[in-house]
Amino acid sequence: MTNFQLDKAHSSIEFSIKHLMVSKVKGEFTEFDGEVTGDINDLSSLQIKGSVKVDSIDTNNADRDGHLKTGDFFDAATYPEIKFVSKSVSENKITGDLTIKDQTHEETFDLEFNGVHKNPMDGSSVTGFIINGTVNREKYGMNFNQALETGGVMLGKDVKFEVGTEFRIEE
Repeated sequence: MTNFQLDKAHSSIEFSIKHLMVSKVKGEFTEFDGEVTGDINDLSSLQIKGSVKVDSIDTNNADRDGHLKTGDFFDAATYPEIKFVSKSVSENKITGDLTIKDQTHEETFDLEFNGVHKNPMDGSSVTGFIINGTVNREKYGMNFNQALETGGVMLGKDVKFEVGTEFRIEE
């Protein structure tokens, strides 16, 4: 079995949500961890786990970040982590259990496997994955919204995200 070490300096978790029916608000989580086990030559053998510290949310607006940490959204004091545990991995899909606010649902996301390459700086072997998807926030108990007088709502229910990871492979 291969050992994979997450390179946090070359990994990211970014998201966006529709705002006021006309634009997108973007953000990221800055504290997260990932774990991969299995044989990189057989993607179906991989087990992928990830966790995110909710308190690390950053939308470039401290007031908004504070609101996102309240019970209206993530309730970070009660539910400090978001977790994902894979059930199956293929060349272009990953399916697993996503847990947000103690609500767990099976989700399937797009997966881009970027192969195995040598790092020219130190000769180590590296691999990476990009996971893209959409999560319905209301399914996880994040129902806060406001109707707009012109029609529509303040926030979309779908949150789009991209997780980019780089792992050092240790044989």
